[in-house]
Amino acid sequence: MFKNSVSRYTAVAIALHWAIAALIIFMIWLGWNMEDNETRYQLHKSIGITILLLTVMRVAWRMLNPPPALPSGMKLLEARASHYVHVGLYALMILMPLLGWALVSTAKLQVPTVLFGTISWPDIPFLSGLRGNKPVHEVIETLHSKGAWVIIGLLVLHVAGALKHEFSPEEGVLKRMIPGLFGKTQPPRAPARGFFIAFGGATLLFGLIAAAPVLAQSMAGSKTAPPAATDAGAEVAAAPVGVEPNWVVNYDASEIRFTGTHDGNAFSGTFKDWTADVAFFPDAVGTSDVRVSASTGTATTSKKLYNDSLRAPEWFDVSNYPTATIHLTDFAKTDTGYTATAAMRLKNRTVTTPLAFTLDIAGDVATLNGEATFDRKALNIGQISDPGAEWVSDTVTVTVTGEATRK
Repeated sequence: MFKNSVSRYTAVAIALHWAIAALIIFMIWLGWNMEDNETRYQLHKSIGITILLLTVMRVAWRMLNPPPALPSGMKLLEARASHYVHVGLYALMILMPLLGWALVSTAKLQVPTVLFGTISWPDIPFLSGLRGNKPVHEVIETLHSKGAWVIIGLLVLHVAGALKHEFSPEEGVLKRMIPGLFGKTQPPRAPARGFFIAFGGATLLFGLIAAAPVLAQSMAGSKTAPPAATDAGAEVAAAPVGVEPNWVVNYDASEIRFTGTHDGNAFSGTFKDWTADVAFFPDAVGTSDVRVSASTGTATTSKKLYNDSLRAPEWFDVSNYPTATIHLTDFAKTDTGYTATAAMRLKNRTVTTPLAFTLDIAGDVATLNGEATFDRKALNIGQISDPGAEWVSDTVTVTVTGEATRK
C-alpha cells in the first residue's frame, strides 16, 4: 500500500460530485431514449435543470472550499490536461442545461416545462421573440447535440486519468472522492465553510426563476374580473336575453367537465369558476334560454403539465381571452330527455354543436345531466403543436351535471 499525503475532498463536494455524475450518465441514456415519449421528455428537462442547480452549488462550494492539491509527483503535462478536462466539464455542466433551456424556449412546439410534474419552469425571457425561429433553433439544437458527445469524451478522459493515477506508482486521487473509503489514512483538512452561501444562494436564485410563472399568473389574475364581468361575459350580457332567469344554480352541486385523450390516455378536467343564467320552462321549452360564462384560467386537470398547457397562447390563451361563453338555444323535448344547440365562443371564435341532456324535476329542484362534443380544430385550440391530432384528440367532450332551484 502506497502512501497518500493528499487530503480528501469535503463530504459536500463528494456528494455533489457523485450526484452530478450519476445524473449526467442517466441524462445521456435518456437523451437517446425519449423520442415520442412525453414523460421522458419532461424528465429530461427536469434533470437538466437539476444538474444546472447542483453545478451552481458545486462551483460556489469549490470557490469557498478549494479542492486538495494534485499529487506532487504528477507530470506538468498531465496536471495541465487534468485542469483543462475539469474546466471543460464544469463549463459543459452549465452550458448543456442552458442550451437545453434555450432549445425549449425557441421551439415551435410550445410544450411547458414542469419540473418533476410539480414546478412550472419558465422559458428564457429574452428568447421569447425567437420562438419558432427555425435557423436559431437548429443552431442551438446542433450545439446541444454535439455538446453531449464532447461531455462523453471528457468523462472518459476524466475517469481514465483518475484510474491511471490510482493504479500507478504515484499518489492516487480516486480515494479522495470515494465516499467513506480510506478516510482515516488521509490527513485532516480545514473545516468546510460557506454552506448557506453556496446552497442558500443557488436555491434562492432558482426559486426566484421558478416563482416567475406563478407571479405572472397572479398578476394576470388580478387584472381579470369575475366571469360575468369580463369582456366575453359582457358580450353575453349585452346580447338580448329575452327572458328573465327563473332558476338559481347550486354551484356546489354542479360541474362543467371536459374530457379527451392525450397520447392514447384519457384526461379530464373542470372549470373551477363559472356562472350561469338559466331561463328554462318545462312546459314551453322552445322559449328557454341559458347563458354560461367560464374563466378559462381556472381550467384544472389532475396533471400540472396539462394545466400549464391549457393556459398557453395556442390553447385557451388566458391572458388575452380570460373567458369562454356558451349560449344554449333551440330547446326541444325528446323521448329520452331534451336537446339544445350549444354555441361556444372562445378566442373570438364561435362553434355550435348539439347538447343532449336529461332533467329530473322534483318540486322546485332540478337535476341536470348533459353532454356535448366540440372540435378543437374549429375552436383553434392546439393547432400549432398538434394540428393533426397525433397527440391530443380533436374531439373534446363537455359534460354538465348540476342542480338548480326554481325561483
